[in-house]
Amino acid sequence: MAQVQRMSKLMIKTLRDDPADAETLSHKLLVRAGYVRRNAAGIWSWLPLGKKVLDNVSRVVREEMDAIGAQEVLLPALLPKEPYEASGRWEEYGDLLFRLKDRKGGEYLLGPTHEEIFTLVVKDQASSYKDLPVMLYQIQTKYRDEARPRSGVLRGREFQMKDSYSFDTTDEGLAESYRLHREAYQNIFRRLGLDYRIVSAVSGAMGGSASEEFLAPAAAGEDTFVDCPACDYAANTEAVTFPLNPVDGAARGPVEELDTPDTPTIETLAEFLDVPASATLKNLLVKVDGEIVAVGVPGDREVDLGKLGEHLAPAVVELVTAEDFEGRPDLVRGYVGPQGLEKVRYIADPRIAPGTAWITGANKPGTHARNVVAGRDFTVDDHLDVVVVEAGDPCPKCGTGLRLDRAIEIGHIFQLGRKYADTFQLDVLGQQGKPVRVTMGSYGIGVSRAVAALAEQTADDQGLCWPREIAPADVHVVAAGKAAQTELALDVSQQLADAGVRVIVDDRAGVSPGVKFTDAELIGVPTILVAGRRTAEGVVELKDRRTGEREELPVAEAVARLTARS
Repeated sequence: MAQVQRMSKLMIKTLRDDPADAETLSHKLLVRAGYVRRNAAGIWSWLPLGKKVLDNVSRVVREEMDAIGAQEVLLPALLPKEPYEASGRWEEYGDLLFRLKDRKGGEYLLGPTHEEIFTLVVKDQASSYKDLPVMLYQIQTKYRDEARPRSGVLRGREFQMKDSYSFDTTDEGLAESYRLHREAYQNIFRRLGLDYRIVSAVSGAMGGSASEEFLAPAAAGEDTFVDCPACDYAANTEAVTFPLNPVDGAARGPVEELDTPDTPTIETLAEFLDVPASATLKNLLVKVDGEIVAVGVPGDREVDLGKLGEHLAPAVVELVTAEDFEGRPDLVRGYVGPQGLEKVRYIADPRIAPGTAWITGANKPGTHARNVVAGRDFTVDDHLDVVVVEAGDPCPKCGTGLRLDRAIEIGHIFQLGRKYADTFQLDVLGQQGKPVRVTMGSYGIGVSRAVAALAEQTADDQGLCWPREIAPADVHVVAAGKAAQTELALDVSQQLADAGVRVIVDDRAGVSPGVKFTDAELIGVPTILVAGRRTAEGVVELKDRRTGEREELPVAEAVARLTARS
């Protein structure tokens, strides 16, 4: 038997207008429909209907995690500093960590993710290869001190997340745990009704090797990903690679200095020499842990500081300032070239391949140089993919021009390897009687973020439009207003609930039919049943919320049809 939720008693307050600070569709509708309320920047309360949707997402996640043999635990959110200090993430996370002290001065954090703590749990519980493999998971509140929390529950400082971890004694075992999680994630997002893409990704502060993201395409997405129209390649833009293809530069002429006054930018230089920007070499100066580093890219491209930071993590990357040029005569602002740089590490995009020739700064005011050849006139210390990816860039797999799209990250899976096992010396006794270092995987799903992603993907002009699996009810019954209509609505609601159908019934007195119909559309339950003008005949109207299709049926037939779906 299911419960009837009567709107006359339900704590819900719908709004006709969008919140003034709301920019994304999910933010607007979840607030207007009474699912969530803001407490502070990035901190949200889940109201009764919102909590039901959140719990339904959690239920689907639990069922699929349990199906692959994962075991649920619950670890604390308040965590000691020492494990994160040992892994280096106390510093790596920087300002993203919520840090606090107890009354005795002990330092703690609110957990952003739990690799360290899970590793220590298994270290305490597992001593032999016979105790492994094991997969553990939790659904819990996480905390990150976002500088600009926005988009409602999409980017908050406090959020619900499922994080799971696998522990194996072999790389083959890790690969199998990774495969099981990957398939479970596909089942989860299919059941939730999400349109998603699996894309190659980078591991970032998580560490490890193999990494894939599950992205939900949406205009409100903060991630940009690429996919290929000709093959199955898809990747987060930070993971897109470009091949290093050396060319024969032997026929290039000698370096020629050019008088180029007042051309400190690529745009002014290209206009002055009447050449395309792609023929020039842009050299961006940054500081990496305080040391000046030059980054070279073609003049028509921009440096992706996010990608650069990922490549150089955990080092801190920041742009140089005017003060950094003081006392450095080899660094001429606006006219830097890689040839002749003194004691400066030079990083270049793979497009700056050996043998390629460029027009670049001559390290003299008002002067550039032509025929500066990579590998002949300057040395690249590291080739790293650091340009901002653009539509039309060649697919790394087949060469076809890539497409760009926006998406919401809803899941991420990593093969961590032995990063954390090494830190905490997580060993078990192997089959040969010798210690074996454990290898790990880490797998996350944004539970509260999935709610927002579903709202973004499924809503229409009238409001939310939930998939049945996670909706707060199966049927929204509307009593048009008169006493007989309310009586019929309550009777039908109870019949449906007795048969296991989840019901919201709008039995509010003194509320116009128009407001009730508008709220039913806004709240977004899959089926709307109206006890209206034909109540005396025992006839109700069924409306499919998604398609808008309407049908009038006798009560018994309507109840039979709806109970058959449950």
